[in-house]
Amino acid sequence: MAESEQLFDFAAEPAPVEPWHVLIVDDEPAVHEVTRLVLGSFRFEGRPLQFHHAHSGIEARKLLRETEDIAVLLLDVVMESDQAGLDVVKFVREELHNHFVRIVLRTGQPGQAPEHEVITNYDINDYKDKTELTAQKLRTMMYATLRAYRDVMQIERNRRGLERVISASAHIFSHQKSHEFASAVLGQLSNVVGLANGALYCKPQESDSEEDQLVVAAATGNFARFVNTRVDSALPKRLVDSVNTAYERKQNLFADDHYVLYFSDSHSTESLLYVGETPRLRDVDLGLVELFCTNVSIAFENLHLNRELFESQLEMVYLLAGAAETRSRETANHVRRVGLISELIARHAGMDEHHASMLRFSAPLHDIGKIGIPDAILNKPGAHTPDETVVMRTHAELGAQMLSNSKRPLMQVAAKIAREHHENWDGTGYPNALKGEEIGLAGRIVALADVYDALGSNRCYKSAWSVDEVQSFIRAQSGRKFDPALIDVLFSVWDEAEAIRRQLPDE
Repeated sequence: MAESEQLFDFAAEPAPVEPWHVLIVDDEPAVHEVTRLVLGSFRFEGRPLQFHHAHSGIEARKLLRETEDIAVLLLDVVMESDQAGLDVVKFVREELHNHFVRIVLRTGQPGQAPEHEVITNYDINDYKDKTELTAQKLRTMMYATLRAYRDVMQIERNRRGLERVISASAHIFSHQKSHEFASAVLGQLSNVVGLANGALYCKPQESDSEEDQLVVAAATGNFARFVNTRVDSALPKRLVDSVNTAYERKQNLFADDHYVLYFSDSHSTESLLYVGETPRLRDVDLGLVELFCTNVSIAFENLHLNRELFESQLEMVYLLAGAAETRSRETANHVRRVGLISELIARHAGMDEHHASMLRFSAPLHDIGKIGIPDAILNKPGAHTPDETVVMRTHAELGAQMLSNSKRPLMQVAAKIAREHHENWDGTGYPNALKGEEIGLAGRIVALADVYDALGSNRCYKSAWSVDEVQSFIRAQSGRKFDPALIDVLFSVWDEAEAIRRQLPDE
């Protein structure tokens, strides 16, 4: 047998039938014996009864603490005390907070616990006089009680399942990257309904043949070794057939021992398939999985819509930044490099992923204020006069004012960078002569990345400097123009920064 077939070799023997647990609490041994004889062959929905026995309220409390899935409690009232059974009822409902077990009071001394008082004051489900409880009535009572327990537990399973779906869906909606999204779905699917051997995520990959090849892109459990492997070479034929069928029909597929969930977005740019190895799902679990599928489909759609919106916004950022750089006869790739180099420095300086990514996309707008500077000053090949310098320096505040009108977090970061990227560590910069950590971390990082990239590039007023010249200048400006700690970070990632410059050369 092939290795992949062994992984999915299900046991031929059926799983044992789970019994209904019944606790008999009575101080008369004969009551235990008669109940067991009458109900010994009893079946409800194909499941037998398993009896537990207690001969006092104290024993009953111990058993109830140790056994959580008691379905029916057949409870005597008068045992070690006249109220022993009623005390057990209070213990179950108020101390254990167990509102699922069905409690049937059986008493031989109804005068000690009048039915109307007990039903009114205690949370029980039935009241029986032992003298009237014939064998037939006992069986009828057991049918009605187990049916009620089954329905109550069905409602509880639905409630818990919905909580799991809501929790799992919230977790999935928080992931905005494709690989994180796939991993999140795999992980949360196990929380919704158990997966014996894990699950796998497949996606179509274009190939030379007419048909797309499905490849395992992410996996958990026993499937983990199949990542980056074609589905048709990783899984046994019957599972491959199921995956292909679901993909061709664009719908979920549920078999006896596994299921395939199909997802796609409205652009049909990507399809996701999940295979879960599991015994036949119960109706409640099937409903939860289908609800989960609906939520994942919505999340998947939102993922692509958000990505499309973000890419549109990013394209606008680059167009605006490129327009400013073009006016100053610099290339649009300069602003892209500054963004990437700023992100590189930020990550190695300890900035978290979210803020480092934000810096990458906001840094390109650092010189957007140059749009408002006259060409004669902006592109002057020689040194500026004092008056021209005053005008040129207004681009920092001008850019900040342009960007600060937006309520978008990215634009707010960009506005702060535009205002601060010409501030110097020693307080000699502009427009506000900020000093040291008065300058925001983002502004300090972009200032360093901007100068580093500009020195190594050709400009209208200079030729590109050599690596040695750039390094010497930056070292000389430590504690003066630049944050010394950030200079150390830049030198530690120098090769990576140079690689970015090579990947995006000036045109």
